[in-house]
Amino acid sequence: MVLTLVLDAISMPNKFSLSKLAPLEGVLFDVDGTLCDSDPLHYYAFREMLQEISFNDGVPITEEFFVKNIAGKHNEDIALLLFPDDLQRGLKFMDDKEAMFRRLASEQLKPVNGIYKLKKWVEDHGLKRAAVTNAPRANAELMISLLGLSDFFDAVILGDDCEHAKPHPEPYLKAIEVLKVSKDHTFVCEDSVSGIKAGVAAGMPVVGLTTRNPEHLLMEAKPTIIINDYEDPKLWTALEELDMQEAAVKPAA
Repeated sequence: MVLTLVLDAISMPNKFSLSKLAPLEGVLFDVDGTLCDSDPLHYYAFREMLQEISFNDGVPITEEFFVKNIAGKHNEDIALLLFPDDLQRGLKFMDDKEAMFRRLASEQLKPVNGIYKLKKWVEDHGLKRAAVTNAPRANAELMISLLGLSDFFDAVILGDDCEHAKPHPEPYLKAIEVLKVSKDHTFVCEDSVSGIKAGVAAGMPVVGLTTRNPEHLLMEAKPTIIINDYEDPKLWTALEELDMQEAAVKPAA
C-alpha cells in the first residue's frame, strides 16, 4: 500500500494551498526544529565531538556546514557523510553524539514559539495527528515527553521503522496510512529541506518553519507557505481561510 502511494506521490507537483484541504482530517509534525528548537543542541554536540576526534583537521564545523550537511538527515546518512570509509565507526559516533544530545536536551530543550496554540487548534478541530521524524526513538520519545506532548500524538513514525527515511516520502505516507487519513486532507509541518522534500513528495502541502534554516534554502524544497513560528500571522490567516472553506463545504444539518 505504501509503495503504491510512493509511486503516485513522487511524480505529483506541489500545487496545494491549505484551503484546498477541506475537510481537514490530520496534521503531521516533524520533531526536531518543528516542535522544539533543538538544532542548537545538535550543532553543539556535533561541533564538540567532531573537534575532539580532529575531524576537519580539528577545525570546528560551522553552523553553515551543519545546516547544509546534517540538519534533518537520517543518522546513517550522516555517518556515511562524516565517515565515508568506516560506517561502523560513524554509527558508533552517532550513538555517542545522540547520548550527549539527550543530556543537553534534558536541561535546555525549548518549544517552538506558538506550538501549544496550534496544539489547541488541532485538538479543538478533532484532527488526527502524528509525529514523523528521522530522529532515533530515544531522542523522539524524550523530546515529545519533555514538551508534554506524549498524549497529543496518535502515532509516532520513525525513519528507522521505514525502508527509506526522509527525504523519501515513505515516513509521511506511512503516517497517513496509520492514521487512516487522506493525503488530500492533511498537511505537514517541517523545518528542514529534507523534511519538506519528503512531505511534498508525499503529495501534501507543507508549512515550512524557519526555526534555524534560512528561508531561501527552505524555498528550494517548495513548501506551501513559510512561517517564522506558530505565532506567525501567515499561518493563522491560512487556517482561517481553511476554516471558511470547511464551513462552505460542510453539508447543511
